[in-house]
Amino acid sequence: MRISKSIYSISFLLLSVFFSGDLFAQASLSLDLSKSTASVSPELYGLMTEEINHAFDGGLYAEQIQNRIFKDNSKSSDHWSVVQDGNGKGAIALDDDNPINKVLTVCLRLNIETPGKRVGVANDGYWGIAVKPQTTYHCSFYAKASGNDDTPLSVSIESNDGQTTYATAQVRGINGQWKNYTATLTTSKDVKTTSEARFVISTTGKGTYLFNLVSLFPPTYNNRPNGNRTDIMQILADMKPSFLRFPGGNYLEGDKFSTRFDWKKTIGPLDQRPGHESPWGYRSTDGTGLLEYLEWCEDLKMQPLLAVFAGYVLKEDYIEAGPFLQPFVNDALDEIEYVTGDVNTKWGAERARDGHPKPFKLNYVEIGNEDEYDGSGSYSGRFTQFYNAIKAKYPDIKIISTVGEDDLHEAPTPDIIDEHYYRSAFEMEEDAAHYDRYSRTGPKIFVGEWATMRGRPTNDFGAALGDAAWMTGMERNSDVVIMASYAPLFVNVNPGAMQWTPDLIGYNAISVYGSPSYYAQKMFNTYIGNEVIPIAAKNIPTQIQKLNKKDSAAGAQPKTIPAMFYVATRNTQTGTVFLNMVNTSGEAQKVKINLTGARKVSSKGMVVTLKADKPEDTNSITDPENIIPVSSETKGWGKSFSESFPAYSITVLQIETK
Repeated sequence: MRISKSIYSISFLLLSVFFSGDLFAQASLSLDLSKSTASVSPELYGLMTEEINHAFDGGLYAEQIQNRIFKDNSKSSDHWSVVQDGNGKGAIALDDDNPINKVLTVCLRLNIETPGKRVGVANDGYWGIAVKPQTTYHCSFYAKASGNDDTPLSVSIESNDGQTTYATAQVRGINGQWKNYTATLTTSKDVKTTSEARFVISTTGKGTYLFNLVSLFPPTYNNRPNGNRTDIMQILADMKPSFLRFPGGNYLEGDKFSTRFDWKKTIGPLDQRPGHESPWGYRSTDGTGLLEYLEWCEDLKMQPLLAVFAGYVLKEDYIEAGPFLQPFVNDALDEIEYVTGDVNTKWGAERARDGHPKPFKLNYVEIGNEDEYDGSGSYSGRFTQFYNAIKAKYPDIKIISTVGEDDLHEAPTPDIIDEHYYRSAFEMEEDAAHYDRYSRTGPKIFVGEWATMRGRPTNDFGAALGDAAWMTGMERNSDVVIMASYAPLFVNVNPGAMQWTPDLIGYNAISVYGSPSYYAQKMFNTYIGNEVIPIAAKNIPTQIQKLNKKDSAAGAQPKTIPAMFYVATRNTQTGTVFLNMVNTSGEAQKVKINLTGARKVSSKGMVVTLKADKPEDTNSITDPENIIPVSSETKGWGKSFSESFPAYSITVLQIETK
């Protein structure tokens, strides 16, 4: 994910722009229901994800313990502290002299000097431990001890000051050998929801204790072991996404070859996953590994769109096409086999051992990420080597390039090209007709990352207007644009958790909310047909206001004039027409709607409106539903009717026809 260079021109034609007032005759839109300009891609709206802003660790991934294998900092036990109550005295330190295996090489040592009331270790979680009433948590950890007197360990979820215990359990039998222990903790029905909590392992005994891979999970979506938060998964499910692009942009590449997304180190039991440094300034547990991505797709009925590492890293190191690149090509083939192979294949059998015997369906593979930043020009050769190998073994898989045809010198023509756009609201609105000008005979387009850059930590309504304007252009051209995914998807809103803004969905340890752009996307993907209906506009200016040379040289922005953007689709089975309207101006706009080519238009319909008083309005963790869609039934429609669209609004008209 990087800010892409603008490729637009100030003087192009907007999809539609008009002034309110008496200067023009009433604006009108005429929909010809006897025609269709394109089929709507059934995979148009999906999700893109990567480990950024604590998207998984501290976000979607339900694990509550931060720094569970003590490798976040080689010099200190980050997020862990010693608990000393009632004259108890102890000390904690990292210990690399007692490895469990080649992965769990660093543990936490607790030396108890004086037992007192209790001595133990506490973890502060990801900006707190999520405590909710009548909730069962599953705890596990490796432990061993010396010099102890067989006193049990207590595991508990408690307030940060230790005065309130929300749930507790005991673990017995700790001895001088490493062993994995489990416990179940359940809160009572009168517990109040809070994140001002910590997880504690303590004892009233004496001795030295060693701990590793300490884990605490609340209930997960579909009760999957090592699974995802139920609330975040539900807000995603409500979007009805068609695909998931993973493991993401920069996170796929890594800063160095040693910190790329090495999928083989993300599968199998957690005690076989070492984790790695992400390019966004913190360590990833890889608890969300390749299989977890695939099960995420399975849970939300999405297609997996797999991006494979292609020999280029963020620090601009790369491997030229040829024999030195081949191991990475082979690794990609192994990865595809893990996803799609039956149990008689090497990696299909490995997936079965990991708990999922049934293969996954895979239609799309992307080679690398944003390789236009590879100044060496090596991508053409690298792409060719990956393309030929994958197509030879999996001819039906569609291959996605991260650069356009003009930069693929003597390379095979990709099935799809991935394009990324991060722009201001004005730029998104100005270029809403971008794909009107694309060739209908070249590769299809995947807009794999895009966003209007307004708002913090999640986008505001001005960004939602820019996003919605851009979506009308993608939807109208979905014969070319077959997939699109906003980025970044997630942000933990706590201080220190965020590396990028704006983002689509925000959360903390106990709550999640959708931004205005989230609701705009949900509307577009909920109210959509399977074919695009042509629209003719009347009495609507089509030129954006230009700057004179002096103002342009001074870097001024073109002046915004009241603008509307629109797209219409129809469900051919039901006859339902969806007219999506985006009013970016500060005044309500009245438009006459004409429908031709339908035998009958119902007088009753539905209007869904998302609006704000001003572009700066937004949603937040404390006011999550400040801006949400409102639905209402309406009467008086027919083959010709007028509708007023509020200032700063995104509206869907659901029109029933026969």
